[in-house]
Amino acid sequence: MKIKRFNKLQFTPASHEDLNNPGVWKKILLGKEELAYGRLQMINWAKLPVGKSFRAHYHEDMEEIFIMVAGTTEINIDNEKNILKRGDAVIIQGKKVHTMKNIGNEDIE
Repeated sequence: MKIKRFNKLQFTPASHEDLNNPGVWKKILLGKEELAYGRLQMINWAKLPVGKSFRAHYHEDMEEIFIMVAGTTEINIDNEKNILKRGDAVIIQGKKVHTMKNIGNEDIE
């Protein structure tokens, strides 16, 4: 059995962000070395503060899944926009350019 205390982990800027003024922050909950070998690369907890957005980017070799637990966002995937709220999830296939903007009045998690 392995127990992880996520509340003890610190948020850090996402790797695709400007380190001096990041739009989105993440906690790496589980890294590749902690997961069974296969397609899953990592599990992160992300926080997007009110009014912030993250840089448009894509992932060459992985899918990304966002599960909304707080907040409201406008997500743009390959120029297709949609609104996500608490309780929604989205799967972004590899090589799809995506960005997200917090359009609500609370941090997105």
